[in-house]
Amino acid sequence: MLQYRPEGVGVTDRAQYRGQIAKLLTSHTLHGSESLCKLLRYLADHSLEHPGTSPKEYQIATEVFGRPGDFDPHLDSTVRVQAGRLRGKLAEYYASEGPDDQILVDIPRGTYALAFHERPQGAGRNHAAALHDSPLETASAGQASRKWFAALLLVSVALSAAVAVATNRLLSRRTAEAGLGAEYPDTPTALRVFWKGFLTAPQEPWVIFSNAAFVGRPDSGMRYYNSARDGHAHILDHYTGVGEVLAVHALDTVFDKLHQQIRVKRGSLFSLDDAKNNDLIFIGSPSENLTLLEIPSTKEFVFKQISSGPRAGNVEIVNVHPESGEPKSYLASPSDETLTEDYSVVALIRGLNPSRSALILAGTTTIGTQAAVEYVCQQDSLQELLLRLSVSNSGELKPFEAVIHVKVARGVPVGTELVALRKGPS
Repeated sequence: MLQYRPEGVGVTDRAQYRGQIAKLLTSHTLHGSESLCKLLRYLADHSLEHPGTSPKEYQIATEVFGRPGDFDPHLDSTVRVQAGRLRGKLAEYYASEGPDDQILVDIPRGTYALAFHERPQGAGRNHAAALHDSPLETASAGQASRKWFAALLLVSVALSAAVAVATNRLLSRRTAEAGLGAEYPDTPTALRVFWKGFLTAPQEPWVIFSNAAFVGRPDSGMRYYNSARDGHAHILDHYTGVGEVLAVHALDTVFDKLHQQIRVKRGSLFSLDDAKNNDLIFIGSPSENLTLLEIPSTKEFVFKQISSGPRAGNVEIVNVHPESGEPKSYLASPSDETLTEDYSVVALIRGLNPSRSALILAGTTTIGTQAAVEYVCQQDSLQELLLRLSVSNSGELKPFEAVIHVKVARGVPVGTELVALRKGPS
């Protein structure tokens, strides 16, 4: 096979390579592996835009996986592990879904530069034999090539995907014991385990999204309602952030995979009657989702508006009982600067009715809220959370509170990291 050199091909060939990447991203093999898809997109773009160079491990860690600027590859093996997983997934794809694909993609060991290859003529399963070869020679060569290639792929899969497979098998075994695997065979294990408690109630869970009170008009400008200065001004309470909108969509997609529906309601219309006998999913912090102030909420990580000082008016997450090395509070980028980081709370608590649960997914900004919801809708992040929580063999989640650090680029959450975790009472 000849390695693809971006500078040596035309526009048509370049389009074919991008088409192959798109095919891989939508394949069953990579389904549910959002972090691996993100890595594949990044490596593909880098190879096409910067031919002949390999991205550095630091670049990938900070730009793809949201690691902080002091990332040390000697202490954090995230990039190496994820690259190994992706290498194994690519091999798995070509051994199962893509044996006849004419464009082959891989990550040569020792580099993070994505390589494109063109399958040799006649190597595909349905490719006609070359006319100058005898049928016997062509068949023998094709069989030998396929056997060698298949063997190489299987070895690559076994070595590169060992960590991912072990994690998935652990959660799969726990899920099977809970009787979830047969009911949702096409849904990633981590999603089934995490959301199990929201699938067993008599009624669908309520998703309550924040919609803060505004004054003014959309055509002339709006601002948050301030009771001290706005008095009896007409209140607009039917707006929400873009992060909340995308969050509702993400949740709807996940519950569709789990063959369950959700009921959606804006916070200003939510009542305590809704909270009594239903599972609840709150999207947005108490500063905008005011109904959170009326029901049991988090105890370890509490949202609070800063009343004085240079950050007055900003919302922080107070760390009520900081553990060693943890800050006393978590703050997003200052409001007068470009938003590059935020913090979010992901918490499962008991509802007003102790037999029901409430899940709180909230950032200090709308982008952080979006990131919190995406965190519980993606297999990779949920696997990390479930293992950190030491999920029981029954797959039953117990109350917990967590803080995640969110990296933001151009108004979009591009990476999350679990930075604090508390296990609550059973």
